[in-house]
Amino acid sequence: MSPDTGPGPATRIIAIANQKGGVGKTTTAINLATALAAAGEKVLVLDFDPQGNASTGLGISRQARTVTSYQVLLGEAKLSAAIVQTAVPRLSIVPASVDLSGAELELVAAEHREFRLREALAGGLGDFRYVLIDCPPSLGLLTLNALVAAHAVLVPLQCEFYALEGLSHLVRTIERVRSKLNPALEIQGVVLTMFDKRNNLSDLVAADVREHFGAKVYDTVIPRNVRISEAPSHGKPVLLYDFRCPGSQAYVHLAGEVLRRERALGHSGAA
Repeated sequence: MSPDTGPGPATRIIAIANQKGGVGKTTTAINLATALAAAGEKVLVLDFDPQGNASTGLGISRQARTVTSYQVLLGEAKLSAAIVQTAVPRLSIVPASVDLSGAELELVAAEHREFRLREALAGGLGDFRYVLIDCPPSLGLLTLNALVAAHAVLVPLQCEFYALEGLSHLVRTIERVRSKLNPALEIQGVVLTMFDKRNNLSDLVAADVREHFGAKVYDTVIPRNVRISEAPSHGKPVLLYDFRCPGSQAYVHLAGEVLRRERALGHSGAA
């Protein structure tokens, strides 16, 4: 096991993870980050998905991604060289490129391969209050690095029939990481996404998830909302694209819940 080279106590690192794609993971990463920044926190999004959708959704063009999370992970660049300021005050991003897709193979034989991201972040986070890691939709070595580097996991969960099945698999992975690699890791919360109030299935799934996970499930649910879907094509979080729409307001409420939970855990921030 690698020596403890984690970040300083002032920074909270939250991995946003779900091995299933299409659950609103990246949407949650960029909009929660935007809402936290609007609440006065200094936030860094770490795009750790080779698709680079969080980078696109925050308006970072492919040409502007000269240093990415790939180089940071492999030790080819310092974290500070990869940080790009977004159009949102107090919100920065470490962008991703398709090169990241090869990182899992490149790290297979590497020593302390699960600790590469944690070591890369150590001492380089400055005065960032929150780091949100947008994980890829898998439970491979990239997500494992994120879970080892993080203090907590936030799980977006689509309101659909197989939701709990996938969540159970993720929870088992988190337990294994906690027992062998990162004993401090905790589930910050589960957020229900793509909630359709016209659909009985959404209500049934929400009730089922709350029955199994109780207080870990946020009160806020993210609705299925066309403005949320449109925003990334404009390179903007939905809070900048249409602040008054139900999707934006849901992420504002979610940020409030996250901050309240952090305070309850003794991790007080600026807000």
